[in-house]
Amino acid sequence: MRIADHARWDRDFPVKYLLVQEDDDGVEQLWGRCAGVDGLFVDDVPPPREILTLRGCVPDGPLKDALSGPGTSFRGLGEIGVEVWDGEEPVQWWTLVDAELVAHRPHPGDPARYDIVLGAGVRHGESFVERPRTPRLELFAGASVSAKSMGSCSTVDGLSDPRPDPAPVPMELIGCEAVEPLLVGTQRPRRWNHDWVHLLVLDRHGTVMASPTVRLAIDGARPSVLGDGLEDITLTDGGDDRRPTVARPIWEQWYQGPPTEPNLWAPYDSEGRDEWLELTTRAWRAPAPSPDRSGGEHHLDGRFVTDVPGLHCAIGEALLGPGRYFGREWNAFKDCLGGGFGVVPPFTLTWHDSEVARRALADVVEGPDGIPYFEETVQLLERRGVTVVLR
Repeated sequence: MRIADHARWDRDFPVKYLLVQEDDDGVEQLWGRCAGVDGLFVDDVPPPREILTLRGCVPDGPLKDALSGPGTSFRGLGEIGVEVWDGEEPVQWWTLVDAELVAHRPHPGDPARYDIVLGAGVRHGESFVERPRTPRLELFAGASVSAKSMGSCSTVDGLSDPRPDPAPVPMELIGCEAVEPLLVGTQRPRRWNHDWVHLLVLDRHGTVMASPTVRLAIDGARPSVLGDGLEDITLTDGGDDRRPTVARPIWEQWYQGPPTEPNLWAPYDSEGRDEWLELTTRAWRAPAPSPDRSGGEHHLDGRFVTDVPGLHCAIGEALLGPGRYFGREWNAFKDCLGGGFGVVPPFTLTWHDSEVARRALADVVEGPDGIPYFEETVQLLERRGVTVVLR
């Protein structure tokens, strides 16, 4: 399917979205095209607050500091990852959202341990095997792989209680021109269900800028508010592949076309920069030099490298230009250095204002060597044959 064949229609407003599904042979088939979508940007709803008791805790790291510090009341602990271990590996996971230390006391029978009462929301309960009879619960400051330990405990009262799934957030497809088989689905009784499709998001030039997946659980279809023989279609749940509202201004910016100036990502915070990188993952499919270029000198503007997403935004721009992709986290960046993304070592990378990143990432450890992210990045580049000049 050629996108250009369907990105235009004879109406007074543009096509902004295409609904596409792959057939059994992997060939993309058009299911419909739309003028608008409501519900594409949705923030996570915080889970309900609960009171949880961590029994028999041996605190470490931030949790130990919170218990030993003066005035523990109202002490926020942020996000806490809870892993249930069976022998040598975790078998269950939970995330305690916006955890707050409510109270604590010595554990009965073992004054070296504590019973700790927390207020928190509970999210992402996962289990791959049956819960062990004598589990060990490990606590972490956050849910990332590099999160610092907060200690361990024997059990958490209330953690295994069943919780209802959050209510689905619908999505509205506005001004839709449906084709088979979507056309059949909209004419059938309500709550027609079908498989997942890709929602191709077009910029004003008709180029795909993103392609989230959407489940076609149709709750109803009616003549469109835009008229012209189109339909407005309600989906009961727009799915989990939607973006947070912080992404909306970034998508507005990219709708005008891929960025042509450097550092347009710089005004955003870490979450916004992550969303910027999300769009570059589609942009890397744009035609790249073949074979990969090597040699020469590239200049990295380090003035705004104050977090990990900013580092990857800046490296992508230094090597390939604004809006281009060269990894968005450690493993992807390492893969890109192996070739296939437009640039491959050896080359020289002159990193201007490098001290900004060195200071900002001094406490960030995500690579395999357990050293700050800036040093880890420089060492990886040098191991792969890049000459790094720090200015």
